[in-house]
Amino acid sequence: MIGFVVFGLLVGVAARLLVPGRQHLSFGVTVALGLVGSVVGGVVANALGTGDVFELNILGSLVAVAAAVLLIVIGDRVAPIARRSSRR
Repeated sequence: MIGFVVFGLLVGVAARLLVPGRQHLSFGVTVALGLVGSVVGGVVANALGTGDVFELNILGSLVAVAAAVLLIVIGDRVAPIARRSSRR
């Protein structure tokens, strides 16, 4: 389980580095999105029969980073909207 959290941290940081420009997300949100991305990568790898959900493999890692990049882009787009609506 500790390895899963560390891998999710690495996935989140790698995804954030791959997204161009400045993101308006905290480090905690980046880690959380990395964890979600690593779960998505594990599920896809498991569905394709290349490994278990919590097993580290190349395909799962690539899908995890891609999913985390997508989640960071979506989160960065949603964050300013959420901040704007909470000021009212």
